[in-house]
Amino acid sequence: MRIAIVGCGAMGTVLGAFLTKNGCPVDFIDNYEDHVKALNEKGAHIIGKVDFTVPVKAYTPDKMEGIYDIVFLFTKQTANEVILPQLISHLDENSTVCTLQNGVPEPFVAKYVGENRTIGGAVLWSATFSAPGVSELTQDVSNLDHFFDIGEINGKVTNRIKKIAEILNHMGATSVSDNLMASRWGKLVNNACVSGMSAACGCTFGEVMQNEKARACVSYLGREVIVCCEAEGYELPQLVLGLSPASLSLKDQEQFNENQQMFIYMYSFAPGAKASMLQDLEKGKVTEVQMINGYVSEIGKKHGIPTPFNDTVIEIVKKIENKELPLSIDNLQYFKDDWFTYQMYKVK
Repeated sequence: MRIAIVGCGAMGTVLGAFLTKNGCPVDFIDNYEDHVKALNEKGAHIIGKVDFTVPVKAYTPDKMEGIYDIVFLFTKQTANEVILPQLISHLDENSTVCTLQNGVPEPFVAKYVGENRTIGGAVLWSATFSAPGVSELTQDVSNLDHFFDIGEINGKVTNRIKKIAEILNHMGATSVSDNLMASRWGKLVNNACVSGMSAACGCTFGEVMQNEKARACVSYLGREVIVCCEAEGYELPQLVLGLSPASLSLKDQEQFNENQQMFIYMYSFAPGAKASMLQDLEKGKVTEVQMINGYVSEIGKKHGIPTPFNDTVIEIVKKIENKELPLSIDNLQYFKDDWFTYQMYKVK
């Protein structure tokens, strides 16, 4: 069986290293030539919460050869229009593309490779790119019940999805979902909320959770995600990385406090981690904000649901991309105090 990971940045490199180390070799595909060269010459070096190096085979997309049975898609969604057409010639009718990207990418991926070849999944750990050939696992994965949520678009539990789970189990326990889109929305709570604030404020997850107003924004972002999810007809899993949807309903001050404590607990295991969107901003790259927070805003418009907090994250991040705003916690000023229905932080 031939397996490739397409998009071996921080997350793809960590996954590929673990799979290879644990007896499931994969091809690393990435367009960063220095990274590909380092992987081939020195192996994949994973640091942070672990420390190991494993020999691997890496290629740039133009050097891919033959047909792959399984492709794990880890590129940023901003690269999909370029990489997916390149991928088609390396798939046959029995190939499977498993997108592990942020947001809700399955419909877009299926347009290129076909819904019959598309499955999806959410990654429940974090990593940071350190240097060519080196990625940092920033989360203590010993605390995770499972590492991945994967599923078929139609929710069926097929032999194919079970096989993909067996492969991902080489890194860590994998849960097969019979409601992939709900799982996707569950991951979107984290992508849009804490990751969105990390990018908008130019700070780590820990710094977001230490700031009173930033924490309040996280809660309101979460509320918008959940209301939009429900409007689409999906019910979030009762456990989203330890976060109960009920705690995001914003009914009273007690639930506000519970919600914030949940987020603080979740991110206490990776206080120094940065959102991938922030890492892109630091490198001067275009981010996935339109595919993450923008997806929430898009669904909000579809159903007539106001999404001022997600809209503001998009506005801030786009202005940072265009050099109109700095990477600064001072960007919190653009979240207006009168938007906060409950006193989740002390308005100065």
